[in-house]
Amino acid sequence: MKETEYEILDFGNGRKLERLGGRLLDRPSPPAEGFRTAENVSRWQQAEGKFRRSDGLKGRWQWRGAVPKSWVMDTGIFRLELKPTEVGHLGVFPEQWPNWEWIYTQTREFLARRESFRVLNLFAYTGGSTLASASAMKECGLTSEEVERFCTVHVDSAKNIVQWARGNAEISGMENCPIRWIGEDALRFVLREVKRGRKYHAVILDPPSYGHGTRGEVWKLDQHLPELLEACAELMTDGPGFVLLTAHSPGLDARGMGRMLERYFPGTARCETYSMQLRTASGRVLPSGEAARLVWR
Repeated sequence: MKETEYEILDFGNGRKLERLGGRLLDRPSPPAEGFRTAENVSRWQQAEGKFRRSDGLKGRWQWRGAVPKSWVMDTGIFRLELKPTEVGHLGVFPEQWPNWEWIYTQTREFLARRESFRVLNLFAYTGGSTLASASAMKECGLTSEEVERFCTVHVDSAKNIVQWARGNAEISGMENCPIRWIGEDALRFVLREVKRGRKYHAVILDPPSYGHGTRGEVWKLDQHLPELLEACAELMTDGPGFVLLTAHSPGLDARGMGRMLERYFPGTARCETYSMQLRTASGRVLPSGEAARLVWR
């Protein structure tokens, strides 16, 4: 991420103080429970916007000055529109930035030696991973006319979020990139793709702990992730490229996720596991999820 676009200044007592796209914000952060803040209270009081929860995950924003409808963050590879939501989210998870950079690099390297390359992005949210992959395809001169051989398939069950992601593609100049936009339950879509005989070279997954599909399907990570990984393995071509699995669920650690990937995608792939994090300028680390990835060479 461009240094001028994102910075975490402090965290503790269940909150984090961040600068995103030029705006200083104070938001809830469950991983920050158990930490104490390091900065003086006056630093936190400088926040332009503050989100307080009042009903479960929902709550309200409090702003100093004009209330922003949206603003744009430039990652250096693509751009994202940030919008304050009723649950305190903005449309970006900055801890994913190293993964976006990795996806871009991997896609670019595989494109250099493949006659086709299809990427499946599940639980795709506002499209960070989708645009990371599509950016590599754009730089290689690929357009929507070649979507059958080269494409990134973006799947999210919330259709309004899919529209948000499409808007991010537009402001990033990628409206003509080979991207397919799908508003559907991830597991349902994957099972249908298996029946269609569709194949992919790479799969990206960032599943929630709990959620609902477009038809009310209930998603529970501990119950449905094994079934989803097994189905994704059936979608992989004989010459796979990579798989990336990230999660923010308590009790699910990176090593365990790595073992799951090795179980469902057996073979010669190299497995890497690590903890995602956000780091302040002073070196304090806020844990921000777990990740595991496979790469075939």
